[in-house]
Parts: sequence; structure tokens; C-alpha cells
Amino acid sequence: MQVGDGNTQHNTTHLSVEHAGQLVYQAAPGAVSVPVVAALPRDVAAFTGRDRELERLTRVPDKDAGLVIRTVDGMPGAGKTALVTHAAHLLAPHFPDGQMFLRLHAHTPGQAPLDPSEALAALLTGRGIPQQALPLNLDERAAMWRAHTVSKRILLVLDDASGAPQINPLLPAEPGCLILVTSRRRLIAVDGADPMPLDVLPPDQAVLLFARLARRTLTPGDHAPVERAVALCGHLPLAIALLAGSLAHHPTWSIAEFTEEFAATQDRLGELEADDRAVAAAFDLSYHDLPPHRQRLFRRLGLHPGDDIDAYATAALDGIPLAEARKDLRALYTDHLIDEPTPGRYRLHDLIRTYARIRVQDEPASERQQAEQRLLDYYQHTSLHADSLISAYTRPHTSALTTRAPQAAPDLHTQKDGIAWLRTERPNLLAAIDHTSRTHQSTRTIALTTGITSLLRQDGPWNQAVTLHHSAAMTAHQDLRPLDQANALHDQGIVHRRANEYSEAIGAQKDALALYREVGSELGEANVLRDLGVLLRLRGDYEGATAYVEQALEVHRNLGNHLGEANALRELGKVRRLRGDYEGATAYVEQALEVHRNLGNRRSEANALRELGIVRRLRGDYEGATAYVEQALEVHRNLGNHLGEAETLNELGQVFAEFGSPAPAMTSFQEALEVARAIASPLEEARALEGIARIQVQVSERKAALSSLREAVGMYRQLGAPEEQAAGEFLAELEADSTPGGAV
Repeated sequence: MQVGDGNTQHNTTHLSVEHAGQLVYQAAPGAVSVPVVAALPRDVAAFTGRDRELERLTRVPDKDAGLVIRTVDGMPGAGKTALVTHAAHLLAPHFPDGQMFLRLHAHTPGQAPLDPSEALAALLTGRGIPQQALPLNLDERAAMWRAHTVSKRILLVLDDASGAPQINPLLPAEPGCLILVTSRRRLIAVDGADPMPLDVLPPDQAVLLFARLARRTLTPGDHAPVERAVALCGHLPLAIALLAGSLAHHPTWSIAEFTEEFAATQDRLGELEADDRAVAAAFDLSYHDLPPHRQRLFRRLGLHPGDDIDAYATAALDGIPLAEARKDLRALYTDHLIDEPTPGRYRLHDLIRTYARIRVQDEPASERQQAEQRLLDYYQHTSLHADSLISAYTRPHTSALTTRAPQAAPDLHTQKDGIAWLRTERPNLLAAIDHTSRTHQSTRTIALTTGITSLLRQDGPWNQAVTLHHSAAMTAHQDLRPLDQANALHDQGIVHRRANEYSEAIGAQKDALALYREVGSELGEANVLRDLGVLLRLRGDYEGATAYVEQALEVHRNLGNHLGEANALRELGKVRRLRGDYEGATAYVEQALEVHRNLGNRRSEANALRELGIVRRLRGDYEGATAYVEQALEVHRNLGNHLGEAETLNELGQVFAEFGSPAPAMTSFQEALEVARAIASPLEEARALEGIARIQVQVSERKAALSSLREAVGMYRQLGAPEEQAAGEFLAELEADSTPGGAV
């Protein structure tokens, strides 16, 4: 501890401390000289930002508020000591009986954490009590310290604490004192403490800190490279200070070139060190504090290809039981080696991830490979199961879809479960696909792409899905896996259709059909025949569509594939509806609805309900149409199926519009537009805009209608959608009315 040169006050109070009935320390009146200690280290000259945290730390407690303890915890290098030191200097005038700063050395290289008994000795001698007067027992020293602080207002900073056992004996018992504590651990066991986790700096504050420490006045052209530099530092104050300090010694260097050089380095952690300060060294101390099994888990987290991880994936990665994985993740979180951005999901700071990846190289290559394969097994197995719950197809099975079941996996039973898990894990699954592709694990790449197929088909973006399926098809072709190639081409064709790329979709489906026939897969052939029928229907070839779908229906029935049968029946119903055969359409779709309900396929059930609503609307039964469409909307929303929601909202708007209810129609179209834009579905966006335009005409807002309709027609034209013709004719009418002498 540093002891300042504060003035000395003579205390004439009789100081007597008893412990367990024994007199521990007694001083006669007038014999005790108690210094007013100003022992704070010097303030941080370039302290930057943290206004909200400072405001909270520097609130002066009332004299009768009781003992106030404020803890600041955070990862290594987050700037805890700098923050608390700066706060202590701002608080100092409010604590006339002294300010004390004690380093507890929980993470000081080459030094053991300060024993509480020695810490108390430092505090007491710093207050002027002779060394020879100190009792030897920890409890007796703590009692003396509490007695000494009676009726005093002291600011005590305890820096780098290891935990509650080290802190608790150092706490005064009386009100009026303020204790500020820093630690790399979350101090859960310090009763009554007000905890403040300290995150990395916000980007704007990080840029300002860099500029100050680099001693640069930033020009407009400097901001982008500095923003990149601090982002590469993960906005970690220690890393920013070291990087900016390096630049400060080279005033002629260009910030842009300096940043490019730092970005290109292979040893970024190695660049972030100066003398006895280094980011890697700060991480070392926290890492070495962990027990061996937790060190192993921490290292292996560096093998994870994605940004975050849950307990199930952790258990697979480390080969440990689920309960142990949860316990270890919570412990690493408590130690600020991982963060918890959302409940149950953990992530490494970018620089800590780099450190973990360096550390994991200490393990034998065989153990690293086994850990990685267990993780990929988990993602492959669980994604394929989740996909099976939400898929609109029964997929031909291949060897790529076979994997070992992990020892622990989440319970996924419904379509809602499957969608929720896939959406949560989507970034990790895409990262795993990228990793397996780069490391030439072709079977993994194909299987993981299959596992995310139905989600991509439902949520998009479809251009990304096209790329993934094309890559999987090429990989399968190179590996001489014709059935896997056919599956990938079939999936590619579907997302081409979602993107309204009908020619590309037909080409992919015909290539898939040829391969399915080559390998003798009747199931795959039937799936493609139905999708070719959908494409012909979208192009207005209803006779050709019927021929394809009837072939698909016959094969699915022969195979006993009820899901495929229901899909074909629903498609035949759409074709009949478009040909004006409403009774035939209703019969087909009602058969499909019954099968979907028997299968428990809620999404397909909702699609059938919407189709029945469309037929009812076309027959003038608006009440019946509303009932069907609202049922469909409820199911899609319950499942979180955003594309189905947009399609159904557009249909509901159409029902209200034809029923003569412009207000609810406008609401439905506007909601559809919002959802369609959120999922980047241009076709549903165009349909919503057209619906809005037609309502705007009804309510005499023709200028707004022209704007909405022009946008819709432009999108239809770009998509090559058949809706362009009717919308274009309507636009021409409006524009004619808008010319001089017209209605507008």
C-alpha cells in the first residue's frame, strides 16, 4: 500500500479494543496520533469517457446511510483500476478522515494475493498505529480496524480483489465509510455490495481514448482507420492504450498505414505489449488461476467457429456432462473470461478468443480434433433433427445425414421448437459450414447445409441460400455423391423460386430430376415433379403444372409418403382455383388440410387454411374467408413463420378490401409490408404496396397511391412476376387520370 504525506491530527479519544473478552489494544488519552491518510495513486491523466459509471461511483453517501460498498468487476484490461482511481480522486474532498488505496494483488505477476491479515496490518499502520501494537490474530486485527474507523468518514479502495474471503475482514463496521472494490471476478458473496460490471468502451469513447493516448488530433480521414484500430482491439482499454502508445512514439507515421499493418499482423496479441504491460500477460494471470479442467474448457472454447455457445454445445466440445458444462460456464463468466450477452449463451471477447486459440495449441492435435468433431457431431445431429420438424419435404436419406448422437441435446418436439433452435443457432451453423468447407470436410459441409435448409427457405436471404446449396451441390459432385448432389440441386431450385428466379429454378430442378432418376430415388423424383409443377403454375401453364403434380401425387401415394401427398393435393387445389374451378380446388385443399392435421404439420396446415380462405373470397364468402385466413395468420405467428405471416396478411388485406372495409385492409397491408421488408421478400413487399395503393385510391389519396403503385410495379417487373400485368394496367389508369384535365 502507498501511504501519503497527509497532515497529522492528534486524537485524544481513548481507543480500546476487546476481542473474546481480552484486551487487545489500548492507548491512553492523548497518546494516539492518527494521520489523515491521502494514499491514492496519482490520477489518470488521459482518463476518457465512462460518464455513466463515474456518476454512479461518485455519488456521495449520506452519513447515516450505513457502510456503502461498490464493486467494479470486469475482464482483464477493461480499465477497472483507472476508473476507480479517477472516481476516488473526485470523491476525496468528501472524506476528510482519509482516503486509502490498497492493492490486494489477486493478479500480480510473481506475487501471491495479499493475505487479509497482512492487508489489515497495512491499513492499521497506515493510520498511524505502531506495528508492535498490532495483534497477531486475523479476527483481532479486524476488530481493531473496525474500532479504529468508528465515527470516521474514510474512502477505502481495495484494488484487484480475489474474492469475499479477502475483502470481508477489511470492511469497517460503521456508517460513513465508502468502500470501492475492483476485481476480475464477480463478487457475488460480498453481502450488501452494489455491483457494477465494467464492459469494454463504447466505440466513440474508444476512438477518443486512442486519439488522446496517441497524441493525435484526428482529421476527417483519420476517423475510419482509428475506428478500425479500436475495433481490432475489441474496444478493450488496455489494448487501446498499448496500441496508441506505440503510435505516439512515431509522430510521422500515418494512422491509416499503422492500422493496416496492425490488421495484417499474425500475432496481434504480441503487438499489444510494452515493457511489463501486455494484454496476453493480463490474460495469463486469469488463465493460470483456473483449475486444470476449467483451463482445458477455456482453451477449447477457442476451437468454436461461431460467436457464442450454449451449455449443450459446450458439453459436446469438452466431452463433459451437461450439468458440469453449465457449472463451468458460470464459473468462467464469474471470472470475466466469458460474457453472457443473452441468458444461457456465452461468448469470448475477440482478444480472449485469440488467446484461447493460442493456448489450445498446447494440446495434442488428436485431442483438439476429437473436441472439434464432437462439436460438429452435435451441430449436425441437432440441426438435422430440427430441420425434420419444420421441413415441408420428406428428404431422401444419404450417408451424409448419418451422425453420432451427442450425449446431451435440447428437447425439440414441435415445429416451433425447431424454428426457435435453428434461428438461435443460425450464425453458428453458418460458421460451422464455412469452417468445414475451408478444412475440406465435404460430408460435414453437405450435412450441415442440409440441417439449415428449411430455415433458409423460410427466412432467407435467398441469395445466401442459393450460394450455400450451389456449394453443397458442387462438393457432392466432386465427391461423386449423386444423391447428395440431387438433394442440394432440389434445395437450390426451391430458393431460386423463392427469389422469383424461375428460369434458374427450373434448370436446377431438371438437373436434380435427372440425378434422382439416375440413382433410382422415387422419393426425390416425386419431390421435384411437384416443384416443377409449382414453377409452371407460377408461369401460368396450368395444364403442364397439373400433369407434373399428378405424377408426383401418384408416386407419393405409392410410397406411402403422406407429407408429399398432402403437398401435391394442396398444389392441385391452387391450380384448380386459378382455373376457376372453386369446388374442385376446395375438395383438393380440404383433403390436404386433413392430412397435414393428422401429421401435426402446423405450417402446412396454415398454408392450406389460407388457400381455403382465398377460394372463399373468390366465391364472395367474405366472412368464411376471414375466418380461414385469420386462423392461418394465428398459426404462422405462433410458429414465428415470417414469410407465411406476410403472405397471409396480404390475403387478409385483400379480403377486407373486397368486403368494403378499407381501414382494416390498410392495416393488414401495412403490417405485411413491414414483415416482408424485414425478411427481404420482394414479392410480398410488392403485393403489400399494390394493396396499399388500391386502398389509397378508395380513400381519395391518389398521389400517394401513384407512388405506392409505381414502386410495386417496378418490383414486379424486376422479379418477372405475373402480377405485373394487372398492377401495370391499374397504374396506367391512375396516370391517365393524373394528366392535366384528369381526375387528379
